[in-house]
Amino acid sequence: MPFCDVGEYTSDVDGAGIDMKTGLEEGCSVQLYYQLFGHGTTKVLLISGVSATYEAWGPQLLALCGTVESNEEEETKRRSRRRDFMPHSAASSGTGVQVCAFDNRGVGRSSAPKRKKSYTTLTMAKDALALMDHLGWNNTHVVGHSMGGMIACKLGAIAPERVVSLALISTTGGGYECLPKIDKTMISIAWRFLRAKTPEERAHVDLDTHYTKEYLDTLVDEEYRRAILYREYVKNLSGTGMQPKHGLDGQFNACWYHHVKSHEIDRIRSAGISVAVIHGRGDIVAQIQHAQKLANKLHPVASMTELTGGHMVTHQNAHEVNKVLLELIRSERVHVHTPYYCNSKVLHDMHKTPWHKHHKQGWRQWLCWICSCCG
Repeated sequence: MPFCDVGEYTSDVDGAGIDMKTGLEEGCSVQLYYQLFGHGTTKVLLISGVSATYEAWGPQLLALCGTVESNEEEETKRRSRRRDFMPHSAASSGTGVQVCAFDNRGVGRSSAPKRKKSYTTLTMAKDALALMDHLGWNNTHVVGHSMGGMIACKLGAIAPERVVSLALISTTGGGYECLPKIDKTMISIAWRFLRAKTPEERAHVDLDTHYTKEYLDTLVDEEYRRAILYREYVKNLSGTGMQPKHGLDGQFNACWYHHVKSHEIDRIRSAGISVAVIHGRGDIVAQIQHAQKLANKLHPVASMTELTGGHMVTHQNAHEVNKVLLELIRSERVHVHTPYYCNSKVLHDMHKTPWHKHHKQGWRQWLCWICSCCG
Protein backbone atom coordinates (compact mmCIF):
# COMPACT_ATOMS: atom_id res chain seq x y z
CA MET A 1 0.00 0.00 0.00
CA PRO A 2 1.25 3.54 -0.77
CA PHE A 3 2.56 5.46 2.23
CA CYS A 4 4.55 8.66 2.63
CA ASP A 5 6.97 8.86 5.58
CA VAL A 6 6.64 12.51 6.59
CA GLY A 7 9.87 12.37 8.58
CA GLU A 8 11.90 11.75 5.42
CA TYR A 9 10.93 15.18 4.10
CA THR A 10 10.59 17.32 7.25
CA SER A 11 12.86 17.43 10.27
CA ASP A 12 13.74 20.21 12.68
CA VAL A 13 14.30 18.86 16.19
CA ASP A 14 14.35 21.27 19.13
CA GLY A 15 16.28 21.00 22.38
CA ALA A 16 13.55 18.93 24.01
CA GLY A 17 13.79 16.28 21.30
CA ILE A 18 10.51 17.29 19.63
CA ASP A 19 10.43 17.67 15.88
CA MET A 20 8.97 21.14 15.34
CA LYS A 21 7.73 20.21 11.86
CA THR A 22 6.02 16.93 12.63
CA GLY A 23 5.15 17.55 16.30
CA LEU A 24 6.64 14.17 17.26
CA GLU A 25 9.35 13.00 19.59
CA GLU A 26 12.70 12.44 17.93
CA GLY A 27 12.85 9.03 16.29
CA CYS A 28 9.10 8.87 15.68
CA SER A 29 7.43 9.46 12.36
CA VAL A 30 4.07 9.82 10.69
CA GLN A 31 3.07 7.57 7.82
CA LEU A 32 0.45 9.08 5.52
CA TYR A 33 -1.68 6.71 3.49
CA TYR A 34 -2.58 8.04 0.05
CA GLN A 35 -3.95 7.02 -3.33
CA LEU A 36 -3.44 8.47 -6.80
CA PHE A 37 -6.22 8.69 -9.36
CA GLY A 38 -6.00 9.48 -13.05
CA HIS A 39 -3.08 10.55 -15.20
CA GLY A 40 -1.95 13.97 -16.34
CA THR A 41 0.31 16.95 -15.77
CA THR A 42 -2.33 18.95 -13.89
CA LYS A 43 -2.14 17.96 -10.22
CA VAL A 44 -4.90 18.23 -7.60
CA LEU A 45 -4.48 17.51 -3.88
CA LEU A 46 -7.63 16.72 -1.88
CA ILE A 47 -7.52 17.27 1.91
CA SER A 48 -10.32 15.80 4.01
CA GLY A 49 -12.05 17.03 7.15
CA VAL A 50 -12.16 15.63 10.68
CA SER A 51 -12.73 11.86 10.84
CA ALA A 52 -12.91 11.59 7.05
CA THR A 53 -10.66 9.34 4.97
CA TYR A 54 -9.59 9.78 1.35
CA GLU A 55 -12.68 7.80 0.29
CA ALA A 56 -14.93 10.79 1.09
CA TRP A 57 -14.00 12.42 -2.25
CA GLY A 58 -15.87 10.04 -4.58
CA PRO A 59 -17.98 12.63 -6.50
CA GLN A 60 -14.97 14.91 -7.00
CA LEU A 61 -12.70 12.09 -8.18
CA LEU A 62 -15.26 11.13 -10.80
CA ALA A 63 -15.53 14.71 -12.07
CA LEU A 64 -11.81 15.55 -12.01
CA CYS A 65 -10.26 12.38 -13.41
CA GLY A 66 -13.18 10.30 -14.63
CA THR A 67 -12.84 7.42 -12.19
CA VAL A 68 -13.01 6.40 -8.53
CA GLU A 69 -10.64 3.53 -9.21
CA SER A 70 -7.17 4.30 -7.88
CA ASN A 71 -4.08 3.90 -10.03
CA GLU A 72 -3.00 1.11 -7.69
CA GLU A 73 -6.24 -0.78 -8.35
CA GLU A 74 -5.88 -0.10 -12.07
CA GLU A 75 -2.36 -1.54 -12.07
CA THR A 76 -3.45 -4.60 -10.09
CA LYS A 77 -6.17 -5.34 -12.63
CA ARG A 78 -3.75 -4.82 -15.50
CA ARG A 79 -1.31 -7.30 -14.04
CA SER A 80 -4.04 -9.83 -13.34
CA ARG A 81 -4.94 -9.80 -17.02
CA ARG A 82 -1.28 -10.35 -17.92
CA ARG A 83 -1.39 -7.67 -20.57
CA ASP A 84 0.94 -4.87 -21.48
CA PHE A 85 -1.82 -2.31 -21.85
CA MET A 86 -5.10 -1.30 -20.29
CA PRO A 87 -8.40 -1.52 -22.17
CA HIS A 88 -9.90 1.89 -22.92
CA SER A 89 -11.53 3.20 -19.78
CA ALA A 90 -12.26 6.43 -17.93
CA ALA A 91 -9.02 6.01 -16.01
CA SER A 92 -6.89 5.80 -19.15
CA SER A 93 -8.89 8.11 -21.40
CA GLY A 94 -6.81 11.09 -20.29
CA THR A 95 -8.60 13.98 -18.59
CA GLY A 96 -5.15 15.46 -18.11
CA VAL A 97 -5.67 15.59 -14.33
CA GLN A 98 -4.03 13.48 -11.64
CA VAL A 99 -5.52 13.58 -8.17
CA CYS A 100 -4.00 12.59 -4.84
CA ALA A 101 -6.33 11.93 -1.90
CA PHE A 102 -4.99 10.87 1.48
CA ASP A 103 -5.86 10.13 5.09
CA ASN A 104 -4.78 12.91 7.45
CA ARG A 105 -2.78 11.99 10.52
CA GLY A 106 -5.11 10.60 13.16
CA VAL A 107 -7.56 8.78 10.91
CA GLY A 108 -7.88 5.85 8.52
CA ARG A 109 -4.70 4.01 7.61
CA SER A 110 -2.40 6.93 8.45
CA SER A 111 -0.48 7.15 11.71
CA ALA A 112 -2.31 8.54 14.74
CA PRO A 113 0.15 10.24 17.13
CA LYS A 114 -1.03 10.24 20.72
CA ARG A 115 0.29 13.68 21.68
CA LYS A 116 -2.48 16.24 21.16
CA LYS A 117 0.11 18.86 20.28
CA SER A 118 1.13 16.73 17.31
CA TYR A 119 -2.03 17.99 15.62
CA THR A 120 -2.15 21.54 14.31
CA THR A 121 -3.25 22.81 10.93
CA LEU A 122 0.30 24.09 10.38
CA THR A 123 1.80 20.68 11.09
CA MET A 124 -0.78 19.01 8.87
CA ALA A 125 -0.07 21.53 6.09
CA LYS A 126 3.57 20.45 6.34
CA ASP A 127 2.35 16.84 6.06
CA ALA A 128 0.74 17.80 2.76
CA LEU A 129 3.98 19.45 1.58
CA ALA A 130 5.92 16.31 2.49
CA LEU A 131 3.44 14.26 0.47
CA MET A 132 3.92 16.57 -2.52
CA ASP A 133 7.68 16.14 -2.23
CA HIS A 134 7.23 12.38 -1.99
CA LEU A 135 5.19 12.42 -5.21
CA GLY A 136 7.60 14.78 -6.95
CA TRP A 137 4.94 17.45 -7.44
CA ASN A 138 6.31 20.98 -7.81
CA ASN A 139 2.89 22.59 -7.42
CA THR A 140 -0.75 21.62 -7.27
CA HIS A 141 -4.33 22.80 -7.02
CA VAL A 142 -5.43 22.28 -3.41
CA VAL A 143 -8.99 21.42 -2.41
CA GLY A 144 -9.92 21.16 1.27
CA HIS A 145 -13.18 20.31 3.00
CA SER A 146 -13.95 21.57 6.53
CA MET A 147 -10.75 21.04 8.57
CA GLY A 148 -9.11 20.20 5.24
CA GLY A 149 -9.89 23.73 4.10
CA MET A 150 -8.12 25.11 7.18
CA ILE A 151 -5.09 22.97 6.34
CA ALA A 152 -5.25 24.10 2.70
CA CYS A 153 -5.31 27.74 3.79
CA LYS A 154 -2.20 27.21 5.93
CA LEU A 155 -0.52 25.43 3.02
CA GLY A 156 -1.19 28.41 0.77
CA ALA A 157 0.27 30.72 3.42
CA ILE A 158 3.50 28.82 4.12
CA ALA A 159 4.25 27.73 0.55
CA PRO A 160 2.33 29.93 -1.91
CA GLU A 161 4.78 29.04 -4.68
CA ARG A 162 3.61 25.40 -4.44
CA VAL A 163 -0.11 26.22 -4.69
CA VAL A 164 -1.78 26.94 -8.03
CA SER A 165 -5.27 27.52 -6.63
CA LEU A 166 -7.23 26.97 -3.41
CA ALA A 167 -10.77 25.64 -2.97
CA LEU A 168 -12.07 25.99 0.60
CA ILE A 169 -15.27 23.99 1.06
CA SER A 170 -17.45 24.18 4.20
CA THR A 171 -14.56 25.91 5.95
CA THR A 172 -14.32 28.60 8.62
CA GLY A 173 -11.51 30.49 10.29
CA GLY A 174 -11.26 27.94 13.11
CA GLY A 175 -11.53 28.46 16.86
CA TYR A 176 -14.91 29.74 18.01
CA GLU A 177 -16.02 29.89 14.36
CA CYS A 178 -16.25 26.08 14.48
CA LEU A 179 -19.08 26.37 16.98
CA PRO A 180 -22.58 25.96 15.54
CA LYS A 181 -25.66 27.94 16.40
CA ILE A 182 -26.83 26.33 19.63
CA ASP A 183 -30.50 25.32 19.58
CA LYS A 184 -32.65 22.34 20.62
CA THR A 185 -31.82 20.41 17.47
CA MET A 186 -28.09 20.85 17.96
CA ILE A 187 -28.25 19.88 21.62
CA SER A 188 -30.14 16.72 20.67
CA ILE A 189 -27.54 15.82 18.04
CA ALA A 190 -24.74 16.47 20.54
CA TRP A 191 -26.33 14.12 23.07
CA ARG A 192 -26.78 11.40 20.46
CA PHE A 193 -23.16 11.78 19.34
CA LEU A 194 -21.82 11.36 22.86
CA ARG A 195 -23.85 8.16 23.24
CA ALA A 196 -22.91 6.70 19.83
CA LYS A 197 -20.67 3.67 20.33
CA THR A 198 -21.31 1.67 17.16
CA PRO A 199 -21.11 2.41 13.41
CA GLU A 200 -24.91 2.18 13.25
CA GLU A 201 -25.44 4.77 15.99
CA ARG A 202 -22.74 7.04 14.61
CA ALA A 203 -24.19 6.85 11.07
CA HIS A 204 -27.53 8.27 12.22
CA VAL A 205 -25.81 11.25 13.86
CA ASP A 206 -23.52 11.87 10.88
CA LEU A 207 -26.41 11.99 8.45
CA ASP A 208 -28.20 14.65 10.47
CA THR A 209 -25.07 16.79 10.66
CA HIS A 210 -23.89 16.31 7.07
CA TYR A 211 -27.09 16.87 5.08
CA THR A 212 -30.27 18.94 5.14
CA LYS A 213 -33.50 17.26 6.21
CA GLU A 214 -35.10 18.01 2.83
CA TYR A 215 -32.31 16.17 1.04
CA LEU A 216 -32.49 13.11 3.33
CA ASP A 217 -36.28 12.93 2.94
CA THR A 218 -36.10 12.80 -0.87
CA LEU A 219 -37.28 9.61 -2.57
CA VAL A 220 -34.80 7.85 -4.84
CA ASP A 221 -36.28 4.89 -6.75
CA GLU A 222 -39.04 4.54 -4.14
CA GLU A 223 -36.59 4.56 -1.23
CA TYR A 224 -35.72 7.48 1.00
CA ARG A 225 -32.23 8.85 0.50
CA ARG A 226 -31.65 8.65 4.25
CA ALA A 227 -31.93 4.85 4.14
CA ILE A 228 -29.56 4.60 1.17
CA LEU A 229 -26.94 6.84 2.76
CA TYR A 230 -27.33 5.11 6.11
CA ARG A 231 -26.25 1.80 4.60
CA GLU A 232 -23.26 3.45 2.92
CA TYR A 233 -22.17 5.17 6.14
CA VAL A 234 -22.44 1.98 8.21
CA LYS A 235 -20.43 0.09 5.59
CA ASN A 236 -17.69 2.74 5.50
CA LEU A 237 -17.51 3.08 9.29
CA SER A 238 -17.39 -0.68 9.71
CA GLY A 239 -14.73 -1.05 7.02
CA THR A 240 -12.25 1.55 8.28
CA GLY A 241 -13.14 1.24 11.95
CA MET A 242 -14.11 4.02 14.31
CA GLN A 243 -11.53 6.79 14.56
CA PRO A 244 -9.26 6.37 17.63
CA LYS A 245 -10.12 8.80 20.41
CA HIS A 246 -6.64 10.36 20.48
CA GLY A 247 -6.88 10.90 16.71
CA LEU A 248 -10.26 12.60 17.05
CA ASP A 249 -9.06 14.70 19.99
CA GLY A 250 -5.96 15.69 18.05
CA GLN A 251 -7.86 16.76 14.94
CA PHE A 252 -10.31 18.63 17.13
CA ASN A 253 -7.33 20.35 18.72
CA ALA A 254 -6.12 21.40 15.26
CA CYS A 255 -9.49 22.99 14.44
CA TRP A 256 -9.84 24.74 17.78
CA TYR A 257 -6.41 26.36 17.61
CA HIS A 258 -6.49 27.12 13.90
CA HIS A 259 -6.01 30.77 13.05
CA VAL A 260 -4.85 32.40 9.84
CA LYS A 261 -2.99 35.60 10.67
CA SER A 262 -3.23 38.77 8.62
CA HIS A 263 0.27 38.38 7.18
CA GLU A 264 -0.64 34.84 6.06
CA ILE A 265 -3.72 36.17 4.29
CA ASP A 266 -1.49 38.78 2.66
CA ARG A 267 0.88 36.09 1.39
CA ILE A 268 -1.97 34.25 -0.32
CA ARG A 269 -3.32 37.43 -1.86
CA SER A 270 0.05 38.80 -2.97
CA ALA A 271 0.90 35.47 -4.61
CA GLY A 272 -2.20 35.89 -6.78
CA ILE A 273 -3.56 32.46 -5.85
CA SER A 274 -7.17 32.14 -7.02
CA VAL A 275 -9.39 31.03 -4.13
CA ALA A 276 -12.87 29.52 -4.36
CA VAL A 277 -14.85 29.56 -1.10
CA ILE A 278 -17.79 27.16 -1.33
CA HIS A 279 -20.40 26.76 1.41
CA GLY A 280 -23.89 25.41 2.00
CA ARG A 281 -26.59 27.67 3.44
CA GLY A 282 -27.98 24.62 5.26
CA ASP A 283 -24.69 23.84 7.01
CA ILE A 284 -25.39 23.41 10.73
CA VAL A 285 -21.78 22.48 11.54
CA ALA A 286 -19.95 25.49 10.09
CA GLN A 287 -22.04 28.66 9.94
CA ILE A 288 -21.99 30.33 6.54
CA GLN A 289 -21.29 33.85 7.81
CA HIS A 290 -17.80 32.71 8.84
CA ALA A 291 -17.09 31.47 5.32
CA GLN A 292 -18.34 34.80 3.97
CA LYS A 293 -15.94 36.57 6.33
CA LEU A 294 -13.07 34.38 5.12
CA ALA A 295 -13.86 35.20 1.48
CA ASN A 296 -13.97 38.88 2.37
CA LYS A 297 -10.53 38.68 4.01
CA LEU A 298 -9.14 37.09 0.85
CA HIS A 299 -10.55 39.80 -1.43
CA PRO A 300 -9.82 40.35 -4.30
CA VAL A 301 -8.51 36.85 -5.16
CA ALA A 302 -11.46 34.92 -3.69
CA SER A 303 -14.91 34.02 -4.99
CA MET A 304 -17.84 33.07 -2.75
CA THR A 305 -20.26 30.38 -3.93
CA GLU A 306 -23.30 29.64 -1.77
CA LEU A 307 -25.25 26.44 -2.29
CA THR A 308 -28.42 24.96 -0.81
CA GLY A 309 -26.84 21.97 0.91
CA GLY A 310 -25.52 21.13 4.33
CA HIS A 311 -21.98 20.49 5.51
CA MET A 312 -21.33 17.79 2.91
CA VAL A 313 -22.00 19.95 -0.13
CA THR A 314 -19.35 17.85 -1.83
CA HIS A 315 -22.01 15.13 -2.01
CA GLN A 316 -25.34 16.94 -1.68
CA ASN A 317 -24.40 19.58 -4.27
CA ALA A 318 -21.75 17.57 -6.08
CA HIS A 319 -22.61 18.89 -9.55
CA GLU A 320 -22.34 22.55 -8.50
CA VAL A 321 -19.19 21.98 -6.43
CA ASN A 322 -17.50 20.09 -9.27
CA LYS A 323 -18.42 22.82 -11.74
CA VAL A 324 -16.66 25.43 -9.57
CA LEU A 325 -13.59 23.20 -9.16
CA LEU A 326 -13.31 22.47 -12.88
CA GLU A 327 -13.69 26.15 -13.78
CA LEU A 328 -11.03 27.06 -11.23
CA ILE A 329 -8.59 24.52 -12.64
CA ARG A 330 -9.30 25.47 -16.26
CA SER A 331 -8.87 29.18 -15.55
CA GLU A 332 -5.44 28.57 -14.05
CA ARG A 333 -4.42 26.47 -17.06
CA VAL A 334 -4.70 29.61 -19.19
CA HIS A 335 -3.52 31.89 -16.36
CA VAL A 336 -6.85 33.64 -15.97
CA HIS A 337 -7.54 34.51 -12.34
CA THR A 338 -11.11 34.27 -11.12
CA PRO A 339 -12.46 37.73 -10.16
CA TYR A 340 -13.77 38.28 -6.65
CA TYR A 341 -17.50 38.24 -6.20
CA CYS A 342 -19.95 37.50 -3.44
CA ASN A 343 -23.60 36.72 -3.94
CA SER A 344 -24.59 37.61 -0.41
CA LYS A 345 -23.84 40.21 2.22
CA VAL A 346 -20.37 39.67 3.65
CA LEU A 347 -19.48 40.62 7.18
CA HIS A 348 -16.87 43.39 6.98
CA ASP A 349 -16.29 44.18 10.64
CA MET A 350 -13.37 42.08 11.76
CA HIS A 351 -12.98 41.20 15.43
CA LYS A 352 -9.41 42.17 16.23
CA THR A 353 -9.11 40.59 19.66
CA PRO A 354 -7.84 36.98 19.64
CA TRP A 355 -10.79 34.62 20.06
CA HIS A 356 -9.05 32.42 22.60
CA LYS A 357 -9.13 35.24 25.16
CA HIS A 358 -12.91 35.28 25.15
CA HIS A 359 -13.82 31.61 25.29
CA LYS A 360 -13.39 29.17 28.12
CA GLN A 361 -12.23 25.60 27.90
CA GLY A 362 -15.80 24.34 28.29
CA TRP A 363 -16.65 25.29 24.72
CA ARG A 364 -14.07 22.80 23.50
CA GLN A 365 -16.38 19.93 24.43
CA TRP A 366 -19.02 21.28 22.04
CA LEU A 367 -16.49 21.53 19.25
CA CYS A 368 -15.23 17.99 19.80
CA TRP A 369 -18.37 16.23 18.64
CA ILE A 370 -19.05 18.83 15.92
CA CYS A 371 -15.61 18.43 14.36
CA SER A 372 -15.91 14.65 14.44
CA CYS A 373 -18.77 14.93 11.96
CA CYS A 374 -16.91 17.20 9.53
CA GLY A 375 -15.78 14.42 7.22
